[in-house]
Amino acid sequence: MKYILILGDGMADEPLAELGGRTPLEYADIPNMDRIAREGRCGMLRTVPDGFEPGSDTANLSVLGYDPRTSYTGRGPLEAASMGVDLRKGEMAYRCNLVTIRDGVMEDFNAGHISSTEGAGLLRDLDAAFEDVRVYPGVGYRNLMVVPGARGAVTTPPHDIVGQAVRDYLPRGGDAAILLDCMERSREVFAGHPVNRRRLHEGKAPATGIWPWSGGEKPSLAPFREKYGLSGGMISAVDLLNGIARLAGMEVIHVPGATGFLDTDYEAKARYAVDALDRLDFVYMHVEAPDEAGHMGSVEEKVRAIERLDEAIGIILDRPETAVAVLPDHPTPIRLKTHTADPVPFAMLGEGRDGVRAFSERDAAKGSFGLVQAPDFLSLFFSC
Repeated sequence: MKYILILGDGMADEPLAELGGRTPLEYADIPNMDRIAREGRCGMLRTVPDGFEPGSDTANLSVLGYDPRTSYTGRGPLEAASMGVDLRKGEMAYRCNLVTIRDGVMEDFNAGHISSTEGAGLLRDLDAAFEDVRVYPGVGYRNLMVVPGARGAVTTPPHDIVGQAVRDYLPRGGDAAILLDCMERSREVFAGHPVNRRRLHEGKAPATGIWPWSGGEKPSLAPFREKYGLSGGMISAVDLLNGIARLAGMEVIHVPGATGFLDTDYEAKARYAVDALDRLDFVYMHVEAPDEAGHMGSVEEKVRAIERLDEAIGIILDRPETAVAVLPDHPTPIRLKTHTADPVPFAMLGEGRDGVRAFSERDAAKGSFGLVQAPDFLSLFFSC
């Protein structure tokens, strides 16, 4: 038996009046996810431990079986692992968004979904303005900052404060002075930068500065193969997931056309996942698009992203002797435009049925698995 887990980031939501009191999962046309639920078994999954912020970092660690209470140090070091940045003793890596702040208000946590090429141009000049701190370009607005001699800081994810004044959410703690200085320098370097001049000319949001958050030291994860006795691979367009995979000794599978946004090539991800099962026992296929739509507050884009993912799942269901699971990592409700820690629905197609007829938050809650803690999820999946 081979195993594939399909994770639609942020796919879970709340009932919406504009969808007739249905959630995006209930409203969307998803025959393949419904088939997994109808021919398999369902339940609800608690992915965020008490006391932790509901983020894709802690949630995906949990789904892979790594308890954040013992394995999580911050989002930054996970992304550093993906980018090949080896943190030395005393260094901390912070996730570093390119953002748009106007009149002291967080207008856009991703600077108008700035491209990777544009971001690299900005960060190259910013890095030259720093002495000890280093910045590394990533994918689009998602970048990295490394602070030597770090002491840590209390920070806030920028996607949690869109439309709010930033003064109440600036870094606090040991590294605060360094981070605030770097943020001020970024405003100076980016003001009038050719990249921003061009974006403004094209009617796009400029990157007015950086926003560092979720810093930490390099964590240690038990090898996936030793943990489960299976070989594993990761398909994702974002450094966070690929970083977790690298730290766990999983194969990182790069897919042309995977963007980490709404325009990602869903079907290419599915084809690469199926092909990877010829050499691997397990593939974790992560799709970021539903989460991005949730942060945008766009019902239409979220439904579209879910439906496009479902179309890709049809490719996977054609593979024989393959157990399939589908789930989100956390909800990203349209109403809130950010994550919540509520349990998420899951469905497993392997052995056994439980009478659930469709895949959604309300339907999965009737499933035979009941409420499962995420660190136990893969062990349950591998026994189905």
